Amino acid sequence: MGTPWYFVALLLTILTSSQGILTTLSQSDQGGYNYDYATVPFLAEVFKLIISGLLLWRETRTATAKITKDWKSVRLFVIPSIIYLIHNNVQFATLTYVDTSTYQIMGNLKIVTTAILFRLFLKRKLSNLQWMAIGLLAVGTTTSQVKGCGEASCDSLFTAPIQGYLLGILSAALSALAGIYTEFLMKRNNDSLYWQNLQLYTFGSLFNVARLIADDFRLGFEKGPWWQRIFDGYSITTWLVVLNLGSTGLLVSWLMKHADNIVKVYSTSMAMLLTMVASIYLFSFKPTLQLFLGIIICIMSLHMYFAPPQTLVDLPTTSDAHPKTLKQVIVEEKTDS
Repeated sequence: MGTPWYFVALLLTILTSSQGILTTLSQSDQGGYNYDYATVPFLAEVFKLIISGLLLWRETRTATAKITKDWKSVRLFVIPSIIYLIHNNVQFATLTYVDTSTYQIMGNLKIVTTAILFRLFLKRKLSNLQWMAIGLLAVGTTTSQVKGCGEASCDSLFTAPIQGYLLGILSAALSALAGIYTEFLMKRNNDSLYWQNLQLYTFGSLFNVARLIADDFRLGFEKGPWWQRIFDGYSITTWLVVLNLGSTGLLVSWLMKHADNIVKVYSTSMAMLLTMVASIYLFSFKPTLQLFLGIIICIMSLHMYFAPPQTLVDLPTTSDAHPKTLKQVIVEEKTDS
């Protein structure tokens, strides 16, 4: 495997945390976007597709890359693309019923749903300590996002329509399902990671094109076809968003192949907290007590999940390194008598 998974997870945390910051910096002075933000995921998919193709070409020239050219295997990669497409639309639908703060808090449900699907579908057993750690992670991320009760939006969490909560739960379930299914595909055989990526990102690019075409029909082509205005309004910051999004996807696929979904969940959760801390200096974000408590809880969760069990529980030390067997005890008692 070469590269340690924790190094990739750390790099993913850094890139994910900078994703929101770069997206915010790419906005105009009025708060909107001068570019069509639907083109960003498409270009990110194309970037991942090109990089995966080049790496696969290099791998086939320098080593024997295992490639399964079977349509029954290839068509399985359509499923996660469809799930992600549905998930993206559910996200927009959810935001029509709830505010941003409520949506972010409900998004933490994917931590728990990922762990449940991880156990049910991938048959990966977690210890009681690990289940407790995942619960702590969900509590910590939620705590960091809850605003002070003196703020006007404090009560909004409990005043949204029931449709908003149902869509939020569905969004978390779809996000977890897409991740679990992608991990299943990556680990179902010994095919080259780059060949698997090539299949995944090909379908991802096609579905993003379908979305852009659907947007054109919905708007009546008032701005012209998408391919004529794809780079309109792009700046250096926008290209950094594309590069960041594409690199993040490549790292996630690596973790799906060589680690698992729980590592990805911890990486993205810690990235969210890192983004909040960075926002203090970049966007004059005012830190709250809840943020500091959330960070502490998440760090405790991280240690509890990945630390060896013997470092978490103080086992009593015995003076007799080799306990006596029942036969030895009986013989000694007869000798004494």
